[in-house]
Amino acid sequence: MKTAETWQLATKDRHGVTLTVDGKHTLRIEAVETAQFRVRLLKNGAWRLGRSWAVAPDGPLPREGRSRDSHAGFSCPVVDMRQDGDTLTLSTGTLRAIIRQPLHIHWQAKCDDGWRDVAQDRPTGAYMLGRRSHANAHFLRRHPGEAVFGLGEKTGPLDRTGRRFEMRNLDAMGYDAQTTDPLYKHIPFTLTRTPHAGSFSLFYDTMAGCWFDLGNELDNYHAPYRSFRAEDGDLDYYFTWAPDVLALVKAQQRLTGGIAFPPRWSLGYSGSTMAYTDAPDAQAQLSGFLSDLDRHAIPCDSFHLSSGYTSIGGKRYVFNWNTDKFPDVEGFTTAFERAGVNLIANIKPCLLQDHPRYAEAASQGLFITDSDTGTPEVSVFWDAKGSHLDFTNPATLDWWQANVTTALLQRGLTSTWNDNNEFEVWDHHAQCHGFGAPIDMGLIRPLHALLMAQASEAAQRAHAPAKRPYLITRAGGTGLQRHAQTWTGDNRTSWDSLRWNIRMGLGLALSGISNIGHDVGGFAGPQPDAELLLRWVQNGIFHPRFVIHSWNDDGSVTEPWTHPDVLPEIRAAIRLRYRLLPYLYTCLWRAVTQGEPMLRPTFLDHEHDAECHVDTDDFMLGQDLLVASVVTQGATQRRVYLPQNATGWWNFELGKWCAGGQWLDLPVTLASIPLFVRGGAVLALARGAQRATPQAETARELAVFPAPGDGSELR
Repeated sequence: MKTAETWQLATKDRHGVTLTVDGKHTLRIEAVETAQFRVRLLKNGAWRLGRSWAVAPDGPLPREGRSRDSHAGFSCPVVDMRQDGDTLTLSTGTLRAIIRQPLHIHWQAKCDDGWRDVAQDRPTGAYMLGRRSHANAHFLRRHPGEAVFGLGEKTGPLDRTGRRFEMRNLDAMGYDAQTTDPLYKHIPFTLTRTPHAGSFSLFYDTMAGCWFDLGNELDNYHAPYRSFRAEDGDLDYYFTWAPDVLALVKAQQRLTGGIAFPPRWSLGYSGSTMAYTDAPDAQAQLSGFLSDLDRHAIPCDSFHLSSGYTSIGGKRYVFNWNTDKFPDVEGFTTAFERAGVNLIANIKPCLLQDHPRYAEAASQGLFITDSDTGTPEVSVFWDAKGSHLDFTNPATLDWWQANVTTALLQRGLTSTWNDNNEFEVWDHHAQCHGFGAPIDMGLIRPLHALLMAQASEAAQRAHAPAKRPYLITRAGGTGLQRHAQTWTGDNRTSWDSLRWNIRMGLGLALSGISNIGHDVGGFAGPQPDAELLLRWVQNGIFHPRFVIHSWNDDGSVTEPWTHPDVLPEIRAAIRLRYRLLPYLYTCLWRAVTQGEPMLRPTFLDHEHDAECHVDTDDFMLGQDLLVASVVTQGATQRRVYLPQNATGWWNFELGKWCAGGQWLDLPVTLASIPLFVRGGAVLALARGAQRATPQAETARELAVFPAPGDGSELR
């Protein structure tokens, strides 16, 4: 790549300027909101990919994407422009960009005491473009005291400072929740909290493979810096400023189209395991699951049907039904419907070469094609080889929707589980239809997962237009939250996974993807022992997605009743989940209508409190519940910090008020679920609910947690 250095003003208008860079490239910088600018640097003045599937401030996107030249949904404020020699300043009155030679941008925000420095490109080379490729890079100065968050479901601490991350969708089964990278999703978005000038975010609108170095790299020829590098595509980013991180999270959710509003039952407990559908008597095994729910008095609203129902031999074949395992498919689905347990079917976007319908799909041109031969690409998939469906082809979308309808929805299943959709096609120039304008696979890998979910959603809406659809996706890029719930993939059974998955979920929430969860109990590895399973459940009940899912090494099944000695405590935790359903549903509604993240690190609502910026296992569910899950084996005590506030915190179990801004050492037993309620909150709680549907509630109570000075005595 070569550094872009010299710029000249080409044109100006009410909203921004266009610069000519090094005599041939085009840089456009414009205000799209009063606190948000967009910067795009086009090699030789032309788009590499002139459409976006991530940016959607004006609502749902057509499946062929949105023109990158569109301003729909933005307020596009008028900017004040001033030029003084080699310096050009653009200002909205809230945020201003100062452009200097050689090309770099200095960002300032209007604070109470005037303009303050927020961020600055690296003066010694801020932008780079590939000479013989479309690779691109962006470098910023890195300053002491900054904390960087975001990037989706990345492992390790929430503060990403000092580390390097890659965006490349992978099926990372059994990953280490503290160190593994890359993972399933492609979320090129960071939030940076500065010491003295609020916070800023950067969203790079790209689906190409890319890297973020946030202080791991050092170069003697430059002051400390951080970098974004992409292997292909366009350098097109949004710079947003806000006085606090929460406003940036909400702005990102708005920029990328908001969040889907699934039905209320999706907040109930969902069962799942690979073992049942892999068994030769799968239908009988699943019938036994329903009986066990009744026998153990466990409420349940759905079941994630793993891919074993599609098997031929030991392989998986999407839209196929193994009628040896399921001799009466309609009888099976009817039994679950009568029990009030919604079935969510696993579907995969790759057809193995011996799939019964492979030739049909190939003859219709439904696959991504090899860059050399023009024939269907062939990639490793599920211990064999197959070809990936091309979801940028309208014929593929129609084929997929028709098969979701006939193979699943018309047979009594209600929802789709869009799985194994990382699209590990490593032929960068493999060709995708591109809705009539062919696109290299390497430019749009995460897009296929997003369009897969969008197509599944369309089938569900057409089949049941009076019902809000529920679907889930494992992989994808920015925008997936518009269509589906997600989770942190195939974690490994361990105490470390329990602890670090909490942070992975918070990273997604900070990145605008709030409706998430984890495989409770751990998916891969050994079966969890009694204590670990109990602590997983006690933590899982506070996440939007609450699913116990497993593929244990010994073939065993992880269920609420796996360990009878802790079943009473697990039953109590699940019942607490159902008691909190009105509050959970309110959190979901606020996420959909107001952009409020459901899961929140404690600092998100308490930025003024330095203790909340220290790495912690604690988190908030909505604005009112502080969750302090027990995540240490053999714990007899849980140390928890109550954030500083004016109203204090109530111990939910004991009904005792405590002042904020203090540490507590709580004695814990296996039954303990440390939970605190913000003083002044009123929680709506369900009474006697055995399902997550509104009709299942026999009564509702309002629990009042008074604040000092409201007329109630605190004891």
